[in-house]
Amino acid sequence: MKNSENNKSLLRRYLDDLYTMDDARKLLDELQTSEYDTDMLQDLAAEVWEETSLQSPQTDLEREQYKKEARLLLKRIEHKKRMWIRRAALAVSSVAAMVCLVFGSISYIRYIDRTQVSYLEASTSFGERKEVQLPDGTTLILNSCSRVHYPDRFTGKERRIELEGEGYFRVYHNEKQPFVVDTRHFDVRVLGTCFNIKSYSSDEVVSVDVESGKVQVDLPEAMMRLRAKEQVLINTVSGEYNKRREERTMAVWRKGNLRFNSTPIHDVAKELERMYNCRITFAEGQNFDNLISGEHDNKSLDAVLQAVEYTSGIHYKRMGNMIQLYK
Repeated sequence: MKNSENNKSLLRRYLDDLYTMDDARKLLDELQTSEYDTDMLQDLAAEVWEETSLQSPQTDLEREQYKKEARLLLKRIEHKKRMWIRRAALAVSSVAAMVCLVFGSISYIRYIDRTQVSYLEASTSFGERKEVQLPDGTTLILNSCSRVHYPDRFTGKERRIELEGEGYFRVYHNEKQPFVVDTRHFDVRVLGTCFNIKSYSSDEVVSVDVESGKVQVDLPEAMMRLRAKEQVLINTVSGEYNKRREERTMAVWRKGNLRFNSTPIHDVAKELERMYNCRITFAEGQNFDNLISGEHDNKSLDAVLQAVEYTSGIHYKRMGNMIQLYK
């Protein structure tokens, strides 16, 4: 009760703008620590209203003294307030700087990790095949005259490599990091599967064959998905593509075999050059638009040329490793 009366007195002095520094400190302490009685505040308001006209003013000297002390108190409070704001701002700035430093360090470490990745390359020559083990456990078999460019470790959201030529892939499954093969004509994206890519820059027709699982083929202006036992043939000259089922064993070249399926004769010639390390030319002034089909099980170059001659009517002359096709 006594404390309530004291608070009431302090509030009366504060409302009248007549208080000392000690009064103000007490009032602030009470405001921070006490729960004010609503009835007391209402009574105080009524008293002030009723007594305003009857209240005798203090002397000018006293009023000026009180106001002087009040101004000094307000200056000290304002100074402390500014000091607290500065300290708070400094603390916030320090925390922000620390956060920026942490995130900056993480970003820098990731940047350094990316920039310090070394790139490797594996390639094959004429008639050569090579098995390459990629950093993630993926197995790649390169066909003749092929090249693969890949990092010594996979960082980031994708496992991306570059292929020129032909390769058979057994991709290690990783849903969080898709495996992407970049070629000159298209990209192939998988999570984990077995497939074959044939994409020589000199060939007219390139292809993707899926042995198991599924892949996504991204073309410059199209996208398609292939499942197991499906194949897509893409004509790089006309831009046409043909998606079809292929039940036969894929990538027969791994055993030294050849398979042509409506393959342009010029692509057949390049295939024979890569496999047998020979040079094939076409007779001038003659039109060669033949499509060749057939499978050859590890046969000699002459045996293959004779089979082509029998099915297409295209003859050949051979002088060592130099071969000319004519009609």
